[in-house]
Amino acid sequence: MVDALEAGGNNYRGIAMVERTIEAEEIERLDAAGVRGVRFNFVTHLGEPADTRAIIEIVEKIRPFGWHAVVHFDAFRLPDLAPFLKSLDLTLVIDHMGRIDVSQGIDQPAFRLLLDLLEDEKFWVKVSGSERLSRTGPPFADAAQYGRLLVERFPDRVLWGTDWPHPNIYQNMPDDGALVDLLEIIAPRPEHLQALLVDNPTRLYWND
Repeated sequence: MVDALEAGGNNYRGIAMVERTIEAEEIERLDAAGVRGVRFNFVTHLGEPADTRAIIEIVEKIRPFGWHAVVHFDAFRLPDLAPFLKSLDLTLVIDHMGRIDVSQGIDQPAFRLLLDLLEDEKFWVKVSGSERLSRTGPPFADAAQYGRLLVERFPDRVLWGTDWPHPNIYQNMPDDGALVDLLEIIAPRPEHLQALLVDNPTRLYWND
């Protein structure tokens, strides 16, 4: 990733997974290449959840650089995880709409908790991953509808991407063009599309 960032000049940005032992010199090197945050996983299929004590140590090290953290979690973990996330003093980006169960409706506890977190302006959310969250399959419109709700409610703190090359999907590989087409559902208003694809990522990743 660092090689790609350096080859791309200032045109690309990256998110790193780092150890708690990372030193300031290494953060400086990653920052110079274009890294602007770290990622923490609390998803069962990716192994053991991130160590919260290690997260606190890492956050203290990256805060002086203005980095943010991406958090990827299973929805069932959110009731226990939310208080910890609220305690962290930096910008947090929630991946894949919190991996909610889109078959459970907007009043499900996980989605209500997600909305509650987003009332705090330090939280952002990626309205991506419709292909992972869908219960009906292609074209994944059932999941995209949740993205639309989030865009309408928090238009200045939403991000999107295709998630290419779709790691850990071993069958029914999504068509990236079809995922792009979902933007007609997720952000049908031109001003929301502009914020989602241009203004918000520019503000978060090129804020220096």
